[in-house]
Amino acid sequence: MILVTGGTGFVGPKVVHALRAEGRDVRCLVRDPRRADTLKAWGCEVMQGDVTDAPSLTRAVAGCDAVVHLVAIIAGRRSDFERVMTRGTQDLVAAAQEAAVGRFVLMSALGVREETKSLTLYYRAKWEMELAVKDSGLEHVIFRPSFIFGRDGGVLPIFFRQVRWSPVTPVIGDGERRIQPIWVDDVASYFAKSVDLPAAANRTFELGGPDQVTWNELYARIAKVLGKRRLRVNIPTVLIRPGAAVAELLPRPLITRDQLTMLEEVDVVCDMAPALDAFGIGVLSLDEQLRRAA
Repeated sequence: MILVTGGTGFVGPKVVHALRAEGRDVRCLVRDPRRADTLKAWGCEVMQGDVTDAPSLTRAVAGCDAVVHLVAIIAGRRSDFERVMTRGTQDLVAAAQEAAVGRFVLMSALGVREETKSLTLYYRAKWEMELAVKDSGLEHVIFRPSFIFGRDGGVLPIFFRQVRWSPVTPVIGDGERRIQPIWVDDVASYFAKSVDLPAAANRTFELGGPDQVTWNELYARIAKVLGKRRLRVNIPTVLIRPGAAVAELLPRPLITRDQLTMLEEVDVVCDMAPALDAFGIGVLSLDEQLRRAA
């Protein structure tokens, strides 16, 4: 049995589907079982609980061979990041240790490392999650994906709406930072294979697609796929920060000040060779990702 947290989010259902396609038994920890009808239809066991509720984690992990931990937040106060991401992961790791789980698979993020951990609350929480897993003594796999693109979730549909409907495409900053998007189903394939692949044990893998592009280039490619001619305007981040501060008060902010900092400071690119060598799973080109999302 494999426990998956975050199974009702954007990436989670893809990971669960990939696991079930391999015939693996899956248990999903969910806060609201009413959102888990698809997971149930796929034959998953659904257990109500939350990463902030340690007793529910103990119950969820019992009898599991592996844990796939996907839960994270992108906005909130310091206490929110500590409660959901840092302590939630620490409690889940403790439950996994008690249950003698064979492998713990963690979703981190590209850009997270010793040098960047103090840039934002998100990076610090992800770094602390990684440390909790690495120091646990559990056999583990850690993934650091770049921007994850998909047709029905994540940030890519927002980018498409911007280019499709607005005569002017706003790009944050100078648009020259690089990204390396990876398709969500490719990410799911890596997670599904990671639960028992010997070559992946106790390793951290960075994940990205085959193409590294600047933000300006990304928007140009989206416009080409949509057959649109759009004026692109680069907006200095200093002009966006006040609006981001207000947006953080909303339940689902489109942009936060931490995200602006990450966009300014970090190229979200990587060397995929170690992951390709260990897993043997190819990834979609950016043009194919955009074609599928259009």
